[in-house]
Amino acid sequence: MAEIDTGTTGSAGLDGPAPAPRADLVARVLTEVCSPAVIVLLLPVAVAWRATHAPGPALGWGGFVALTSSVLPMAGIIAGSRAGWWDGHHVRDREGRLIPFVLLISLSSLGLGVLVLAGAPRLVVALDVAMLAALLAIGLITVWWKVSVHTAVAAGAVAMLAVVYSAWWLLLWGLAAAVGWSRVRLGDHTPAQVVVGAVVGVLAGAAGYLPTA
Repeated sequence: MAEIDTGTTGSAGLDGPAPAPRADLVARVLTEVCSPAVIVLLLPVAVAWRATHAPGPALGWGGFVALTSSVLPMAGIIAGSRAGWWDGHHVRDREGRLIPFVLLISLSSLGLGVLVLAGAPRLVVALDVAMLAALLAIGLITVWWKVSVHTAVAAGAVAMLAVVYSAWWLLLWGLAAAVGWSRVRLGDHTPAQVVVGAVVGVLAGAAGYLPTA
């Protein structure tokens, strides 16, 4: 189902639009709760904790990565959406993704430079390198084809956690698959775009993590 059905049947014209199917509501919750911005907000702190085992440094290093790779880019994307530059904070239109990707890559690159100069823990630097590699790969593909950033980030994050912590974290790929389902359910991506996004997230993100982690 590409879009939520808001049509009416029978006497629904008097009662208002028919309610959205429950599956659509679940899909929307998954799409928002497991969005790239949310995952990239939490993942750096988890990795920084593994690197430092201290609350202050973990929040400091992880928070800085979250700031430059999630908070600031998302603020710019939301501002652009409100200005009518693209079609919402998920930027569903492929052609409209150019500026958001440039913003993401620029801020992430700037953040990576600061981490290196500041002597950040190796695992934190490796995380930023991996996320930047994934962004570049997805950005290049987006020039001619649309892939799911949601599944790229979700699948890549699970693989990174498995590398940093334990292979048990791979069980969360079930959640990543559910995120992929949500993107197809809402009509924002095809199954192929979801699968390719997940593969790119793992290969460019987690595999790029291994040489530096």
